[in-house]
Amino acid sequence: MSALPTCYMERAFELGREALACGEVPVGCVLYLPGRGIIGEGRNRVNETKNATRHAELEAIDVALHWINENESGDYKRIFCKTEVWVNVEPCIQCASALQMLGFIKVFYGAANDRFGGCGSVLDVCRSDDRFAHFELVGDIRSEEAISLLKDFYRGENPNAPCPKSKAGRK
Repeated sequence: MSALPTCYMERAFELGREALACGEVPVGCVLYLPGRGIIGEGRNRVNETKNATRHAELEAIDVALHWINENESGDYKRIFCKTEVWVNVEPCIQCASALQMLGFIKVFYGAANDRFGGCGSVLDVCRSDDRFAHFELVGDIRSEEAISLLKDFYRGENPNAPCPKSKAGRK
């Protein structure tokens, strides 16, 4: 396999670091359409919006849908089946399901998501429903860096958690 175009993963990490700086779980996502470039990107905005569905992947999809409406007459199926997803943490079950239902071609991710992963760590969404296309997975890209960002987030306190638990003594 040829070298991966790491600039898309780097952008996902930049968005993840931006999310962390805003008190969000540090996940960033880039949607890349070969021949056209980045058509959508996003970062977690769950705490900011107080909406548990505002994950990086869904934020990026919203941006891409706007781009598709303006540039491709709203034909998202024709575009998403050619689009790659670059995300620094394995998509959760919710996001993996959305990516599968929308017909994305390939998902590149950094660290596995052992708590909520929808690409094999907890549930393999691609193999769970044959009614939808199966996207190709390429994981473990800069996973140590992704894990380090996640640890930075989880060491802190989440003021939006329903019952914040003290994290005293965590390293």
